[in-house]
Amino acid sequence: MRWDGQAIGRTDAETLPGLESPAHVQAIAGLVRTVRTPEFAGMTFHEVHAKSALNHVPSASAMPFDWTVNPYRGCSHACAYCFARNTHTYLDLDAGRDFDSQIVVKTNVGEVLRRELAAPSWRREPVALGTNTDPYQRAEGRYRLMPGIIDALAASGTPLSILTKGTLLRRDLPLLTDAAASVPVALAMSIAVFDDDLQQSIEPGTPTTSARLATVRAAADAGFRVTVFLMPILPHLTDSAPALDRALARIRDAGAARVVFGALHLRPGAKQWFWEWLEREHPDLVPAYRGLYPGAFAYAPVGYRKLLAERVRPLLRRHGLSGGAEEDAETRPARPGPVRTTSRTAAAPAVLF
Repeated sequence: MRWDGQAIGRTDAETLPGLESPAHVQAIAGLVRTVRTPEFAGMTFHEVHAKSALNHVPSASAMPFDWTVNPYRGCSHACAYCFARNTHTYLDLDAGRDFDSQIVVKTNVGEVLRRELAAPSWRREPVALGTNTDPYQRAEGRYRLMPGIIDALAASGTPLSILTKGTLLRRDLPLLTDAAASVPVALAMSIAVFDDDLQQSIEPGTPTTSARLATVRAAADAGFRVTVFLMPILPHLTDSAPALDRALARIRDAGAARVVFGALHLRPGAKQWFWEWLEREHPDLVPAYRGLYPGAFAYAPVGYRKLLAERVRPLLRRHGLSGGAEEDAETRPARPGPVRTTSRTAAAPAVLF
């Protein structure tokens, strides 16, 4: 297991390899343990002590930010298309069911982050949350790691952005409002599917679309300029002009100011899991998807993406929403460097889910 560098302790046969702690000292605060509770049936939490909280994004990455914090590994949202699935294989877990149910929790992430941000070398560069797995997934209701992270970033004068599908964001709006008085804070909600049955099928662990739109409204009412990530758009399922028009109307009515849209990506790990879902739920679409995403291809063809942009952009104008396609320069803040904006209007990070 490749999590060893962020865990302490020795062998306990009941925990995952690499996440063990000695049985005779498990009661000592801060040691690693494995937790299962009735209120989270079917899920297992593997608590670890992280040695670091800030993750530096390689300079060769296309991501428009340099630093991230990920308090969790794995995600109970269980989105069939999630690009981060393959990262679970680094822990000798599978990218399918394990990713959805075996959640690694960095229980000390707030304290470690505060220490790292106090280092003289820290330049207060923007930090992105929600870049790998969702910081407001169900586990956050138990562990409450985000308040400590937000407080540490704001206290250090570090700009932050959050992308989530989780309605637990509403719990922290007062804290985020306070943070936005001193540092740029960007909030974005990921809402890909506006058909309730399809949403529950392909994202079974997520809050409903209506609940996420209500969270957008709450954040907008709190004074934030909220971005909605309308992605992934699913070929032949959510990409018709009427469906997109209805989605954007609901996004506008929820008070969002900006939309970033993009077609489905199918990266390794996610691709295999998505094929299983598609073959089970929409077998008639398998040939079309095989044609769009052949072999190892992860991205929809340029022609399809161009067609999608031509369909969405007029609808954005009709509904008075700014933004654009995920690959558009105007949707991606400059990298490197700080977010150049004032309180509560920071640009949201591009392509995250």
